[in-house]
Amino acid sequence: MPGLGKSLIIVGLLIALVGVLLTIAGKIPWIGRLPGDIFIKRENFTFYFPLATSIIISVILSLILWLFRK
Repeated sequence: MPGLGKSLIIVGLLIALVGVLLTIAGKIPWIGRLPGDIFIKRENFTFYFPLATSIIISVILSLILWLFRK
């Protein structure tokens, strides 16, 4: 069961980290407005897809998880 305990601690820390990032994300003006994010605005329609932001977050999370595996 020690492996399960470690896994739960890591998952808990990741959830807390995501919570902190979501709290401070509104204070970072460039997050979600990067070049490469798709934004289409028409009269009665708005479409927003943060493509570049998603890629950067994915790369950062992949690096963090890679470091935890070592």
